[in-house]
Amino acid sequence: MKIKCIQSESFAIVGYEPSAIALGGIGRLLLAARKGDGLVYVGGVGTGFTQATGTALRKQMDKLIIDKPSLAMPLRKKGYRWIKPQLIAEIALRGWTDDGKLRHASYKGLRHDADEASVYRLR
Repeated sequence: MKIKCIQSESFAIVGYEPSAIALGGIGRLLLAARKGDGLVYVGGVGTGFTQATGTALRKQMDKLIIDKPSLAMPLRKKGYRWIKPQLIAEIALRGWTDDGKLRHASYKGLRHDADEASVYRLR
């Protein structure tokens, strides 16, 4: 019998990649964890949305658009939309890659009761 270990954590949404074909117009969310006094990019998530949740999330994110990322980004792909890191997402994941990125992540929903203190802290 194979048992899959799935962990669930909260991450700040710092941006998204728009999509013309994905549910709700979101190709993937760009996520961050806390490290020290700031936020660090930990990867993205592009699954777990329904049409309704994707559309509602996109409307909320579009109200928070900013010109530049709120943290240092290892890569900058054209087309990313950056947002103020005010939305906290609950993300299911199977672990971490060797370079500190989320492995097999899936969006579970927004944490409306959460604040920055509830964002996952890297060691």
